[in-house]
Amino acid sequence: MGKTRILLINGSPRKYGSTAKLAAIAMKGVKDAGGEPSLVFLYDYRIKECIGCVSDDPRICRFPCIISDDDFNDIGRRVLESDGFIILSPVYWYNVTGVLKNFIDRLTSMENMIYHTGRSMLEGKVAGFIAVGNDVGGLHAIAYLMAVMNSMGVHIPPWALAYSHDKEDVLNDEQAVRDAYNVGYIVASAARVLREVKEWYQPVPELSPLRKAALEFIGQYAGEKRKRLELLRALLSSTRSGDS
Repeated sequence: MGKTRILLINGSPRKYGSTAKLAAIAMKGVKDAGGEPSLVFLYDYRIKECIGCVSDDPRICRFPCIISDDDFNDIGRRVLESDGFIILSPVYWYNVTGVLKNFIDRLTSMENMIYHTGRSMLEGKVAGFIAVGNDVGGLHAIAYLMAVMNSMGVHIPPWALAYSHDKEDVLNDEQAVRDAYNVGYIVASAARVLREVKEWYQPVPELSPLRKAALEFIGQYAGEKRKRLELLRALLSSTRSGDS
C-alpha cells in the first residue's frame, strides 16, 4: 500500500501570502503523518463558471465535465487520484475567492455521478479546510465548505479546520499555525484509515420498512400526545374565559 496522497487546493491569488504560509505548515503535518502532499494554485489555471447542466437534465452533468476548454477536468483528476484534500482560501467578503467558488461548483460533475453510477466520485475522500482574512469571516467560509463537501460525500474528521483573523503576520498567530499543522496531520491520518471503505451512503430502495419502524417507535408515545392536546385545549379554554 502506497503513501496516503493529500492534495492541497489553494484558492489564493498570492503565492507568498498568509494562505500559502499555512499551506506549507499543513504540508508538514501531512508528511509527519506519513502522507504525500501536493499543492495546486488555482489561480495558475483557467476554471470557467458552472453553466448549470444539472438543472436542464441530470444526465448531462457528469465527470469529465462537458466544459472541456479549461483546466477543471485536469485538476479534477488530481482530486480523484488523491485520498484526501485540503481546501485553502483567503476570506473574500465572508466566503471563499471567486475562482475557488467556480471550482467547487464544477465539482458537482463528480457528485452528480450518483445519477450515472449510483455513487458520488468524491464519496469516501477526506477533507480539511483553512481560511485566512484580516477580518471576520474565516469560520463562515469554512462552515460553507464543510456543508458542501459533506453533501458531496466527503469525510470531515475532527479538528479539520484552521483560520486566522490576524492583521499581522499569520505566523505570529500561534493557534492558526498549530491548527494548520493539525489539519494536514489529521486529514492524512484519517484518509489512511478510511481509504479502504469505498461505499458509505446506502440507497435504501424500499422505504416502507423505515417508515413502519418510525411509526411503531412513536406509537409508544401516543398517550403523551393526547395529554399534550388536552392541556392545550384547557389552556385555550382558560384564555377565552379570561377574555370574556
